[in-house]
Amino acid sequence: MEYIEEFPVLIIDDDLHAETAGGRASREIVEELRKEDFTVIEALNARDGIHAFLSHPHASCIIIDWDLTPEPADGNRTAADVITLIKERNRKIPVFLYTERLAISAIPLDVISSIEGYIWKLEDTPDFIAGHIKRAARTYLSDVLPPFFKALVDYVDEYRYSWHTPGHMGGVAFLKTAAGRIFFNFFGENTLRADLSVSVAELGSIQEHSGVVGEAERQAAGVFGSDRTYFVTNGTSGANKIVWLGSVTPGDIVLVDRNCHKSIMHAIIMTGAIPVYLVPARNEYGIIGPICSRELLPETIAEKIRSCPLVDDPAAHPVRLAAITNSTYDGLCYSVETIHEHLKDTVSFIHYDEAWFGYARFHPLYAGRYGMHPTDGTGPTVFATQSTHKVLAAFSQGSMVHIKEGAAPVSPQRFNEAFMMFTSTSPQYMIIASLDVATKMMAGHQGRFLVEEAIDEAIVFRRKMVSVGEEIAASGRPVEKHWWFTVWQPGCVTGEEADGADLIGASGCWTLRPDEAWHAFDGLDDGYVMLDPIKVTILAPGVRVGGGMGEWGIPAAIVTKYLRNHGIVVEKTGYYSFLVLFTLGITKGKSGSLLAELFRFKAVHDDNHPLEEVFPELVRDYPFRYAGLGLRDLCREMHDYLRESDIAGIVRNVYADLPEPAMTPAEAYRHLVRGTVAEVPVRAIEGRAVAKMVVPYPPGIPVI
Repeated sequence: MEYIEEFPVLIIDDDLHAETAGGRASREIVEELRKEDFTVIEALNARDGIHAFLSHPHASCIIIDWDLTPEPADGNRTAADVITLIKERNRKIPVFLYTERLAISAIPLDVISSIEGYIWKLEDTPDFIAGHIKRAARTYLSDVLPPFFKALVDYVDEYRYSWHTPGHMGGVAFLKTAAGRIFFNFFGENTLRADLSVSVAELGSIQEHSGVVGEAERQAAGVFGSDRTYFVTNGTSGANKIVWLGSVTPGDIVLVDRNCHKSIMHAIIMTGAIPVYLVPARNEYGIIGPICSRELLPETIAEKIRSCPLVDDPAAHPVRLAAITNSTYDGLCYSVETIHEHLKDTVSFIHYDEAWFGYARFHPLYAGRYGMHPTDGTGPTVFATQSTHKVLAAFSQGSMVHIKEGAAPVSPQRFNEAFMMFTSTSPQYMIIASLDVATKMMAGHQGRFLVEEAIDEAIVFRRKMVSVGEEIAASGRPVEKHWWFTVWQPGCVTGEEADGADLIGASGCWTLRPDEAWHAFDGLDDGYVMLDPIKVTILAPGVRVGGGMGEWGIPAAIVTKYLRNHGIVVEKTGYYSFLVLFTLGITKGKSGSLLAELFRFKAVHDDNHPLEEVFPELVRDYPFRYAGLGLRDLCREMHDYLRESDIAGIVRNVYADLPEPAMTPAEAYRHLVRGTVAEVPVRAIEGRAVAKMVVPYPPGIPVI
C-alpha cells in the first residue's frame, strides 16, 4: 500500500497531553509514526475515541490506553467498552493496548482474544513501537482490497504502454483537444487508465468467470448467500433478461406480478412466454401493494391458466417460472417462506426482482423476506436480481444475479449462454470493480452496521415527522394551519424522543396486519408482508385513509417541485404521496435538510406566497394562467380538479381488472416490427390490442 498516510492511526489516550513520563512517551510515539508517513488522530477520552473511529472507518490501526479514565458524562465507558464497539464494527482492524506488563493478568479474556497485542511505551523505544504499528497496519491494509479491484489497481499502477482498446489509450487521446483535456481533468487519470480491454489477461474474463473476476463473483456468492453469483454491467434490466433467457422458452407459462418492471415484460417478449398475471393490491394513494397470498395458491393459478385464452391446452404448456417484485418500489417485502410453500409444486423457478432490496440479507430485521434466504433445497430454484448500484455502493448499471439451487438445478454452462447474450465483450471494468468493492463493504459485521445506520436514521426521521405534527396540532395556530405531512407507517412509530434502536429489531412493528387501517390494503394475511423502514413514503393532505378525498388538499407534485427547486430530489411522486430513500449514503444533515424544506413549504403555502416568488419560471412561461395566483390558490385549484375526477378511486381500481389478452406480448411485438400497427390516441384504444407498453419512469411499471 503506497499511500499509507491516507489510512490514519487512531490513538485514544487521556495521557497524551500530560506532562508525565507516559504522556511524553505517547507524544514520542506519535512523532515517530508521523515520520513513517502516518496521519495520527488523537482522542483524549472514550467518547472522542468512538466518534473519531466512526468518522474515520478507514483507520489502519488503533491504540488504546487500557487505563483510560471513565467519565460520567460519557456513561463511564471503559477501554474495554471502546474495544467491543470497534470490534463489532470491524473485527479485522488491529487494536493494541497501552499497558504495563504486570497489568496483563487483570485484562479480561474477551479483550485479550480480540486485540493484536500490547505496547510497553515506557520500555520499548518509540522507533520500535512505530515500526511494530506500521507492520500491523500494512498487514491489515493488504487484505482490505477485494480481488478484482486489487488486481485492477496493481495493473494500473504498473504504467504499461497499451496497444489494445479502448482507443483513448489510458486517456492520452483526450489530451489532444481542448474538450478532451477538460474531460480528462474532470474524470481524472486513474479513471481513464482503469478503462481497459479484455486483452488484459491479469483481470480474467467476466464471460468465462475466470481469474480475479471469477474469484470476486465467488466471494460475492458467499457474502450474499447464494450458490452462484454473476456480476452484471448493464443493470438489473439486463440481469432480469439473463434470468429469463436462461430458464424460459417459447410457449412456457410464466406467472408475473402485474406491477413488474418493464424489463420483465421485455423478457416475456424475448422468450415468447405466455404470461399469466398475479394481481396486487393497491390503495387510495396509488401505493402498489403486495400480491395477496391467495393469488399464489395452486387452485387459483390453475383457474387463471384455464381462463387464459392464450392457453389452448394447459397440459401442453409447463408453468415454468414465477416473477415477483420484492421489495415493491414502496418498500413492501414478502415472507418468501409463504411464497415458496404456495408455489413449490407449481413452478420450477422463482425469480425475485430485488432491484431495491440488495441489503436485506445483512440485517436480521429482514430475515425470511429476501430471495437468498436459507432453504432446504427441495423447493424451486430461486433467482434474485439486485441493483447493487441503487441501494448499496456500486457504480450505476452495476447489478448482480444470485442463484440458490432447488429441486430443478440450473446448469452453469447452459445458464452462461444467456449471461453472454447480455454481457459486452468490452465490459466496463470500473463497474465490475465497484461490484467487487460493494461486496467487500458488506462482508462480515460491516454489512449489518451499515444497514442498521440507514434503518436507524430512517426511523429517527419518521419519529420526527410524527412529533412535528403533534407539536403543530397543539400550537394554538389557526385551524387552517394545523396541517402537516404524515408518513405512511404503522402506529408503533410514535413521536417519542428516542433513537431508532427499539424499533430496529422489532420486525413485528413493521408487519402489515389485516385489521389495521393505515396501509389501506384489503385481503392480507397476518405476517405475510412487512414495510421496509428504509423506504419512507410521505403523505400530503387530501386523501382520507379508507376512501374518499378531503375538502382541501395539497397535491404532492407541487411539493416535490418546490423541493426540487431547493436542491432536494425525491425518488417518486404520486398524486398525494412521495417516496424518499434512506440508503447507506444518507446522513443526518441530509434528512434534516428535507425536514427544513418541508417546514418552509408549509410556511409559504399557509401565507399564500405569490407564485411569482415560489415558481417564477411557471409564471414567466404561462403568465396568462398563473399570474396573480398564490401557492395556496394553486394547491386548491389542483386539488379541486383531482377530487372532482375521483383520482383516489381511479388509482385504487385502475389495475384491479385485467383486460382479456388477445395475443402474447411476443406476437404483439412482431406486429410492431413489421409495421402492422397504427398510432391512436389513448382515449381510442378500447377494444384494440396494444403493440407496446406505456411506461412512466420511475418506477418503470407499465401502465398499459
